[in-house]
Amino acid sequence: MIQFFAPDIKSTATLPQDESAHCVRVLRHRAGDEIHVIDGEGSRLLCRILDPNPRGVMVEIISSEIIPPSWDVNIILAVAPTKNMDRMEWLTEKAVEIGINRIVPIICTHSERKVLKTERLQKIAVSAMKQSLKTFLPRIDEPTPILSFIKEITLEEPGKSAMKFMGYCDKEYPLRRLIQEYKPGKNVVIMIGPEGDFSPEEVKKSVDAGFIPVTFGDNRLRTETAALVGIDMIHFINATANINK
Repeated sequence: MIQFFAPDIKSTATLPQDESAHCVRVLRHRAGDEIHVIDGEGSRLLCRILDPNPRGVMVEIISSEIIPPSWDVNIILAVAPTKNMDRMEWLTEKAVEIGINRIVPIICTHSERKVLKTERLQKIAVSAMKQSLKTFLPRIDEPTPILSFIKEITLEEPGKSAMKFMGYCDKEYPLRRLIQEYKPGKNVVIMIGPEGDFSPEEVKKSVDAGFIPVTFGDNRLRTETAALVGIDMIHFINATANINK
């Protein structure tokens, strides 16, 4: 199945220009062809092409269905952008494929990359959503100072009711493993620091706000790898719990 993304499809019945060009010029769809369109908010629509204009394909909506996410909890990833932008793009793609609700690039004291343009990440997220046959587009925030994120997440839903973890190991804190600490069915926030790790102030502020320092295993992982392992671990724990019900 090929999915086209049109966030305003229900009100405009028209594909955006880039999707229209791909539909007509690359896939060579014509008037009368039926296509699947998603709006990024959970709806998948079966549409019939009325006007195959490469600048704006006009369609007739035949039917619509809600396709819920395959996971039942809200997963928020707060991660310091990697110095190598390719790794951040890779992480975004894989996180969306596995299943994520929100990605927050956090700027830390030791961040090697403090400027990040999210337009590219948005495009990658859309592509990953379409290719993995999902219908919900994750929210990707603009870069946010870590202390601002910590303050915000403790006040807003679903962060207020979520379990909050940070990838951090130090003799000052007992060694705790995410796979043992996370409780199935709970919303979750996973925070991953930069290559230079969190500063002492950031760790203290995080712990004071309810974040639990955890490890993801016995191996030392890169920022993007730790983030992806954490997300996948949450899915694995919840899937296992559902199987055992």
